[in-house]
Amino acid sequence: MVLSVSERTFTQEVLESPIPVLVNFEAPWCGLCRIIHPLLLQFQAQCGDEIKLVGVNADQNFKLSTTYRLKSLPTLLLIEKGLVRQRLECFRSRDDLRLALEEIKLSYISSPKTYNIPTTADLECQSA
Repeated sequence: MVLSVSERTFTQEVLESPIPVLVNFEAPWCGLCRIIHPLLLQFQAQCGDEIKLVGVNADQNFKLSTTYRLKSLPTLLLIEKGLVRQRLECFRSRDDLRLALEEIKLSYISSPKTYNIPTTADLECQSA
């Protein structure tokens, strides 16, 4: 079961979460939202306590929809320590979403909990 989050609980459940949170912005009328729901439940089961999955009804939480500049539904945001790390929207197919979720899972679950120290190459790219 996916935890339902509102504007009132978003800060506590998402922004202040000690683990990364995948936020699913959806709406009851959205057919694609219903189609991807089983994939999200499977993702949640595979990630266990490493990544939290929450749902936000975009229609009932207009301030959040505006804050995160939703253009289409569903929109998935991976939020870690209050920052959006990844944005998934405009899926072309279930396979596209499945691959994107797999990448998220691999990057957060299989890697040890260490911080990336930027290399000289990374710093050169950022100074452009």
